[in-house]
Amino acid sequence: MRKARVLNGILQKKSVQYVDFGAVAAVLSELIRANVYLVDDQGKILGYAFMAGFSCRVISGIIQDAGFPPKYNKALLEVTETKANFHPEANTCIFNPDTECSYLNLTVTVVPILGAGARLGTLVLAKFNRLFSTSDLILAEHGATVVGMEIFRSRMEKMAQEARKRAAVQVALGSLSYSELDAARHVFAELGGQEGFLVASKIADKAGITRSVIVNALRKFESAGVVETRSLGMKGTYIRILNDYLLDELQHYKHV
Repeated sequence: MRKARVLNGILQKKSVQYVDFGAVAAVLSELIRANVYLVDDQGKILGYAFMAGFSCRVISGIIQDAGFPPKYNKALLEVTETKANFHPEANTCIFNPDTECSYLNLTVTVVPILGAGARLGTLVLAKFNRLFSTSDLILAEHGATVVGMEIFRSRMEKMAQEARKRAAVQVALGSLSYSELDAARHVFAELGGQEGFLVASKIADKAGITRSVIVNALRKFESAGVVETRSLGMKGTYIRILNDYLLDELQHYKHV
């Protein structure tokens, strides 16, 4: 119970938005006395912590790549319940079976990370010369539950944020007249990227529209928070797209 409270304390100290997975891994490593790896369902490393004095060239490369090898992550996802105290065959590296582990008597425990019934990731723990005790496993499963809740919450927040961004673009496009919508398409076709400099009068002449229509369209986009513009006088106007969905939605948008 004391160890579980220590882990819960990490959550109570978290910022409003995010749990520090590195801190969670560090606490688990200290309490269980094991190397700890937290990865999502794609194998991306969310957090990790090593026992004092641990050093491994293979692990260093994996940390640098910020993700587990796809083949190993696929094997992890096939583990549907806690798999405790197993030993790699012939003391081979758990990440690369063709490589011999530089440490003897490696013991590994794998705990699936779940959220709302879906597989969200995996908690991998490794010890040397010792087995994981029952209390170790209870704490590991508690940690996996905590991480699963946070990953799920984070993904829901991301989905909500993406929905808000799409809605902002739809509102901005809905405020445009037919001529302004046409002008906007000419502007961003000419921009050819996420930011750049344009001369409105040149675009107007080329497209056969008035400069004021272009200016009005850009003002409405800026008011909606989907673009940033800055006048540079005779040099033209600097435009930067703030909403990743603007170009795609602009291409497919139709007035109703």
